[in-house]
Order: sequence, then C-alpha cells, then structure tokens
Amino acid sequence: MSPEPRAQRNLPRIALALSGGAARGIAHAGVLLALTENAIPIDAIAGTSAGALVGGAFAAGMTVSEIEALGRSLRWRDVGRMTISRFGLQSNARMEKYLRERFPVTRFEDLPIPFAAVATDLKSHEAVVMRDQGDVPFAIRASCTIPTIYVPVRDAQGRQLVDGGLVSLIPVESARALGADIVVAVDVNAEGATFLGPSRTTLGIILQSMLTLQRTVSRAQLLDADLVISPRVGHIRWDQLSRGEELFRAGYAAGNESIQAIKELIASYSIDGPAEELQAPVESLT
Repeated sequence: MSPEPRAQRNLPRIALALSGGAARGIAHAGVLLALTENAIPIDAIAGTSAGALVGGAFAAGMTVSEIEALGRSLRWRDVGRMTISRFGLQSNARMEKYLRERFPVTRFEDLPIPFAAVATDLKSHEAVVMRDQGDVPFAIRASCTIPTIYVPVRDAQGRQLVDGGLVSLIPVESARALGADIVVAVDVNAEGATFLGPSRTTLGIILQSMLTLQRTVSRAQLLDADLVISPRVGHIRWDQLSRGEELFRAGYAAGNESIQAIKELIASYSIDGPAEELQAPVESLT
C-alpha cells in the first residue's frame, strides 16, 4: 500500500539512503524491522549495491521477514556464474532472475514505495540513478555489479553500468531527490574492517580496497543526511553471507537506538521547512 500523502499525515516525508556493503547489507533489513516496529514512516528509499537489493525488496512490497529470509538464504552462487569475458570473471545475470522470481512487483511504475537504485556509468564516471520507470531487478543487478568480479551490465542506452558504490556509496542525494524532507542514511561500512587478518577471498580484497578509496567521499555524502545509522558490523567481512543472522541483529540494534532521534526530527520539523536547529545533521548513531 502506498504511503499516505504528506498533507494527510501532517508529517515530513522520510526517505532512507541505504549504503552498499555486499554481505553487510543484510544489516539494512534489521534497521527496517526496527523502524517499522516503531511506526516510523518510510516514504521513499534510495539504495546502492546491497542497499539497492534490500531497499528494492522493501519498496516492492516484501515484508521484513521475507527480506531477512532472502538474505539468510542468499549465496554467491545465486548471484553469479563463471563466464568467458575479458571484462570480468563472472556474469551476475543470475541475480536478475533470482529477484524477478521473488519480488511481488518488478516495475518502478508499480512500486508501492518510491525507489531509486544507483549504478555507475563506466564511460562518463557518473552516477546513473534508475527510478520512476523501468525494470527493478535489472536496476538492482546493475547497482550490484562489482567491477572485475562481474561483467558490466549494458542498459538500453548502451551504457556499461557497474556498482554504484564507485560514485555514490551512500545515496543521500538520490534519496532527497525522491521528495524527502528528512533523509536517514544507513552506513554499514562506518566501522571499516575491525576483523583480524586479511580477507581470504578476491572479493573481500577488492571490496576493502574500494571502501578505502570511498571513505572520504562517503563522509561528504553523510554530511547531507539528517541522521546517520551505523550498525556495528566492522568485525564482519563483506563476503560473509553466512553471518546473515548476526548482521540482521546488528542492524536491528542500531535501528532501535535511532528511534528517539528520528522521532525528535519528525516532531521538530515544520511543514513549511526544517526547523532552524535541523540545519546541521544529527550526530551519527553507532
């Protein structure tokens, strides 16, 4: 069911900006559970990479329980398969098929909650924000196409698209563009990598390198959010899908810790615009 119009609720429109983070993205589902249990309205969602997968599933009408089950059962073999290509080791076409079979809605035009998925155009090096119309599973697949691991996805305009985390790891701007008055960002990479020892897989090494390069950019993106939720998942590698239950619990805990701050933002918000004290972002919650 679509959210009530803002005027009818006399509330600001709230959008989530869900970060990339591979397996850590399961923590987003825990945050969603905490918000929905506390009746925090979610009027729009923007997601990058893993955030696009979780956000797209919720926007399509899946329950948090269904998303949690999907996250716990998902394995890398469901996402990609080996292929012969000079552009990557695997094709992630399986992901698109996997999502199409499970999403209750697969077109942007039909989504009950407005949603945007962010990918990167390899040629222009700019963000490609997919929203309003088109195929949702394709958009999520493009947003999750990790360079060198997966072959770039080609869209209808002929652009080669890869992981949106290269240019917009935390898509606050895209969330704001969906008509949000308040943007709550969820950053599953805030703690970095506190686990001991190097990653044992190529995927883990690549993701750690990407996160290092994106740290400065992410900080700038987070400054545009009204509130930041940071699940404590730094001890979990980005390739550890098997730790889905732990990731979900961490997201749920961080989400619950944020409830009072979100309620204060809502209460302080004037229908004519943000109250003066809301001009600066609320301190990140960890």
